[in-house]
Amino acid sequence: MVCLTLSAALPSLHPPPCAKHAADCHRASSYQVAVLYLSLLCTSIGTGGTRPCTMAFGADQLELAGRRRGAGAARPKWSFFNLYFFAVELAKLTAVTAVVYVQENVGWGWGLGVPTIAMLAAVIAFVSGYSLYVRMPPGGSPLVRLAQVAAAAFKKRKVAVPDPSLLYQDKELDAGISTTGRLLHTDQLKFFDRAAIVTDGDMLPSGEPNPWRLATVHRVEELKSIIRILPICAAGIILVTSSSHNHSFAIQQARTLDRDLTPRFKIPPASMLIFTNLAMLLTLAFYDRVLVRVLRRLTGRPNGITHLQRTGVGLTIAMLSNAVAAVVERRRRSVAVASGLLDSPKATLPMSVFWLVPQFAIHGVANAFMDVGRMEFLYDQAPESMRSTAAALYWLTFSIGSYLGTLLVTIVHAKTKGSGQWLPDNLNRGKLDNYYWLVVALEVANLVYFFVCVKYYTFKPVETVGGEEEVELYNGNGNMKKQGGGFKQ
Repeated sequence: MVCLTLSAALPSLHPPPCAKHAADCHRASSYQVAVLYLSLLCTSIGTGGTRPCTMAFGADQLELAGRRRGAGAARPKWSFFNLYFFAVELAKLTAVTAVVYVQENVGWGWGLGVPTIAMLAAVIAFVSGYSLYVRMPPGGSPLVRLAQVAAAAFKKRKVAVPDPSLLYQDKELDAGISTTGRLLHTDQLKFFDRAAIVTDGDMLPSGEPNPWRLATVHRVEELKSIIRILPICAAGIILVTSSSHNHSFAIQQARTLDRDLTPRFKIPPASMLIFTNLAMLLTLAFYDRVLVRVLRRLTGRPNGITHLQRTGVGLTIAMLSNAVAAVVERRRRSVAVASGLLDSPKATLPMSVFWLVPQFAIHGVANAFMDVGRMEFLYDQAPESMRSTAAALYWLTFSIGSYLGTLLVTIVHAKTKGSGQWLPDNLNRGKLDNYYWLVVALEVANLVYFFVCVKYYTFKPVETVGGEEEVELYNGNGNMKKQGGGFKQ
């Protein structure tokens, strides 16, 4: 952010302003472009580190601190994730209003300098609280452990799988990566159980297991847990794809509509995204402070509904958003026909831009359910030592969904050339509503896929010791049962 700010503020790091004619513009030098790209690269690397770890680390503070105080059940994690996404949306809202205003009216130096100062304040605040954090010692690379389990299972692929009680377990070996309880054996993906079969040559001279030949049941279940959450995690990709047009086609629609708010002020087309941010902010606040309490009385669950139910609600509402977008686009095009402006793409139609508010707002409501629900699910169902990795999967769905959105547009362009272009430069002559209905159809298929994944999903069973002879078995769906007598080694 410092380099990016300097590239905008220092005349030597950016080309001079263009004159009245475009031919008088000077290209940026290789050095100036290198500084810009280096800034963006550092931003990407930094974001890749902070986004997954901030959510997992923040939620860990509540869970681990509660356990260390002996409170048994820590403060609900759903409250933290609602607060996290509320803060993110508030930051987005500030960015597209106050920061954009500074950029347009003061200059890019201060426009980028304000976020840089905010980042500096964030770093200082984070470091100043270091002594207050609950910090777990590093337990080794979880990706290496997954590779070790896969390698051990492959080496023993011809060995018959015995009774689960005979599989290798080592509570002391797993202590550092199972502070909240070891994972119990599940009957799915039995191929990987072979990694926990003890055979000749599995032990090192020191008496410890060779991790590339023998893994504990807990480590095998870590790999199983990650494999099980991948299909459900993938359901979020279509949600991102379905909203990608909010940054392109929906803004093009806004350009053709009446954006006059006052005689002297027009709503910028890109500012329509504010309604998505506002809707998500209001929904998160309403859900956390009102809806959860109502649902808690009906369901008896601390967080009202399950993570997967919340995700399903979000997927369903997202479909409604695109259905509304299709209806509004048909109305917009009919106004263009009635006004004789089909061949005037830059003309302003006699139709208010606020017709687009519902599709933006409904999508914000969908995000409030879907984004938080997915993150809750990934945090809850990922192995304890892989929660930041699971959060990284969440952010990867955004990247994949964005690329898939671009691919979908490319395919639609290619397939509709001969029969009337759906997405031409002149939207008045296009069939954008057909594109929206296509997205709705994809969302319907995705919702069915999600329901199938949920039906066959196995929640991770976790073993936590609540006393000398009492064991709590948590099955991941909000139910807890106890059994005495400890557990077998």
